[in-house]
Amino acid sequence: MAKHSVNAAAAAAALVCLTAFVGTPGSAASPHSPSTGPGPTAAPRFVPGPCPKPPEPIEALSGARCGLLEVPENRARPGGRTIKLPVAVIAAKAAKPAAEPVVFMAGGPGSDTFDDIPFLVDSGLNRDRDLIIMAQRGNLYAQPHLACPEIDRYNRQAVGLRYDTEASKRPLLDAVKKCRDRLAADGIDLSAYNTTENAADFADLRTALGIKQWNVYGYSYGTNLALTYLREHPQGIRAVAIDSLAPPVLTVLPVTWSSAQQGIGAILDACAAEPRCKSRYPDLDRTLTEQVRKLEAHPLVLNARPPGGGDPVKVDLDGGALLNVLVANGVKPVDVPAALDELSRGRPQRFAQARAADSAGAVGVWGHGLTESVACSEWVPGSSEADLLNAGRKAFPGWPDTVLAQAPQLPFQHEACRIWNVPDRTAVQRVATKSAVPALIVSGTFDTKTGASMAKDAARTLSRSTSVVIPGIGHWVVPQSPCAQQVLASFFARPTAPDTACAADVKPKPFTIVPK
Repeated sequence: MAKHSVNAAAAAAALVCLTAFVGTPGSAASPHSPSTGPGPTAAPRFVPGPCPKPPEPIEALSGARCGLLEVPENRARPGGRTIKLPVAVIAAKAAKPAAEPVVFMAGGPGSDTFDDIPFLVDSGLNRDRDLIIMAQRGNLYAQPHLACPEIDRYNRQAVGLRYDTEASKRPLLDAVKKCRDRLAADGIDLSAYNTTENAADFADLRTALGIKQWNVYGYSYGTNLALTYLREHPQGIRAVAIDSLAPPVLTVLPVTWSSAQQGIGAILDACAAEPRCKSRYPDLDRTLTEQVRKLEAHPLVLNARPPGGGDPVKVDLDGGALLNVLVANGVKPVDVPAALDELSRGRPQRFAQARAADSAGAVGVWGHGLTESVACSEWVPGSSEADLLNAGRKAFPGWPDTVLAQAPQLPFQHEACRIWNVPDRTAVQRVATKSAVPALIVSGTFDTKTGASMAKDAARTLSRSTSVVIPGIGHWVVPQSPCAQQVLASFFARPTAPDTACAADVKPKPFTIVPK
């Protein structure tokens, strides 16, 4: 296999070009709305401008070089409207940074990319290299921003509703329809908000900034995007690091159940392997099953205060709610055994408070339009409600079907997709990425959202990949693990020979032991 060498002089020149394109902090350029017009599709272009201004200021943005990338909304429709994606280049802390920057691909789909910047900086992503941030199409600060406040308001109310009931389903589907109708009425082509177009945006960004080579780092959905980008646009990619893997070929709705089982099972197994935890909380598997069944038959309705403060809210804690709190890491893994034991003894406060957190969720931030368009074109097609239920039964035998019928964190998704109505893209998206570009695959044993086993499948077609599993860590490993941060830095320094030795010494944190 040929090695991917780097021409240092050319790469340095590319960074000079980057500075010229992006301009200086605070340079003025007014953001524009998505534009339309006849004629051929304009070439993608980068326009220097001010950085986004989050409600809570982000220190790293104060010195960043920012602007907007303008690209076609749908590359298959020449002359169609264009969209604008905000970009920030955060300078390396090193006096003499490495030539090739790191570009970040956020999770979601639909999350606020810029909100991740403090975690990236604290994890050392810009220690030796410039760090490039771009909001994915449809996300916060992009133009257009495919927010669905209708869905956000439903999510705030859902904490007081039974999980798998008509009373919960009907308002969710109403919210989905209202959002879809509103976005479509605005002229937005919802079929264009997909991973293929998303990947092409990043390819256009590299070209527009004049960067010869860069490194890619993505987590969760960002790994799906990174692998699509690597498959479709391999030019200029020096190395790819993927954290909490969701490979395109495996990302289907039923896999949410195997991921939940792996992550929750690993937490319970780790307790059983720790003598103090095992002695204090024996047979947690049985306790969990008993509590799910008990709550599903007799839900608890109580008032709980959100973790961030505020007035208490009504919370419906049934079996489905308990599962979703665990999958969402609403209760920290170290506290899960104690929380389950307390629940079994009539003290549900930890789970109730975690459930109440959604009542304080932000409205109008998450890019639900991208979420639904990706899920409904790439994840849901090809599997039925029966397939989803069977996957749940396999993952958690003995649990009630009313819990297992809905995908964790994605309830009523089949019905929602019938409303969202975008074309099936599985033939082009659900494809394995085959590549000899050096790759680092990072997983956490406590990941309840993207099970660690998926890393093995992805590694089979990445011929120069290195896999590392960090014990006791959940979803999005690098910000939570100093060892993973060391491994990532080593990988970007030496992509074909990263130092992963620290992983062998990592042990899960001790579990919380509450006196009887």
